[in-house]
Amino acid sequence: MTLTSSRNPGTPSLWRERPFLLLAAARTVSVLGNGFARVALAFAVLALPGAGPGQLSLVVACQALPQLVFILIGGVIADRMSRARLMALADVLGAGAYTGLAVLVLSGHAPIPAMCLLAVAAGTATAVFAPAMEGIMPLVVPADRLQRANGLLRVGTNSALLLGLSLSGVTVALVGPGWALALNAASFALSAALTARLPVPARPPRKTSGWADLRDGWREFASRQWLWVVVAQWSIVIAALNANVGVLGPLTADRYLGGARAWSLIVAAQALGTIAGAGLASRVRVRRPILVAVLATFPTAAPVALLAVRAPVWLIAAAMFTAGVSNDVFGVLWSTTIHREIPEESLSRVSSYDYFGSLSFAPLGLLIAGPLAATVGLGHALAGCAALVVLATGAALLAPGVRNLRGGGEPEPVTAP
Repeated sequence: MTLTSSRNPGTPSLWRERPFLLLAAARTVSVLGNGFARVALAFAVLALPGAGPGQLSLVVACQALPQLVFILIGGVIADRMSRARLMALADVLGAGAYTGLAVLVLSGHAPIPAMCLLAVAAGTATAVFAPAMEGIMPLVVPADRLQRANGLLRVGTNSALLLGLSLSGVTVALVGPGWALALNAASFALSAALTARLPVPARPPRKTSGWADLRDGWREFASRQWLWVVVAQWSIVIAALNANVGVLGPLTADRYLGGARAWSLIVAAQALGTIAGAGLASRVRVRRPILVAVLATFPTAAPVALLAVRAPVWLIAAAMFTAGVSNDVFGVLWSTTIHREIPEESLSRVSSYDYFGSLSFAPLGLLIAGPLAATVGLGHALAGCAALVVLATGAALLAPGVRNLRGGGEPEPVTAP
């Protein structure tokens, strides 16, 4: 597999271009807040009187379910209006949801139904935001610099996530999870202000109906074997990894590894790995990007397996670092391939099918993770998640479209799903 540098020394820095700088600043600020919220929400629920694995599963599933339900609608809307404006509106909704969660936790009265309702609002904001974000990059960056831009954006956001995760455990331990959730709400508000300034024009009026737009997006999605096969693979991978990160991992850390600080260290190691992975992926090109992306999924199973056997924290953290590297190599190659292969006018709709398929089992994985752990034990539940990642990734490699698509956009066998 041949790697070649993608840097052009004569090309001006993307950091000097205002649209990219605004987009990168908005995403970095938002992800910094999410770093606090990722740890804070789990331990806020676990700290409630009488709360346990079932309640934690319910809250995080309520956050994940709207991302599945509303993602296709978000894709249609993003291909019909200014994607920057839609992203700003979604950030405002997210700010309101996390403000409500922070108020509940800080007040000392946080009933599970109210937290579930606000979690639904936060998940809806993500469902509206994600397709617009995926479709906005080709509007602010030239086509020949997409891989570099995707890599640089991920370096910035992953660095912010690392900082947020590094401070989240200390924040939760010292002042409680409510203030961490409040910081996330503030980050959403600032992100909305920055995103609203992006110089992205409104979309031209469309004469077709929303249903027709959905059908057109499906045709674009289904006509590319590499696309739907990898989405099917990641529907399993995300379900398994989310069960680990959202429920099983925090439970293992809480019971056996030392609590919030240990878990914060583990997820921070993954964030540090994603910085290295994004930096690597932004500078190289591979001849078969989807093949390399799928192969890069295998290491993500290692930390889940180590959690299953209650390995030392440092060893789990090292495996999470490696998983972070491979995860962002996948992410940069995947996003860049979609940006190059999918027509811009239908990019958000195709991305919404990507998200919809990839997240299709995520709520189920989160919902059953807690009860499953209570039934078969944490170790067996984690081992099952690791096995699912390996099996799904191996199955994806059997598809000719995955193995044969080349970086230059050469044709690959088309097989309808």
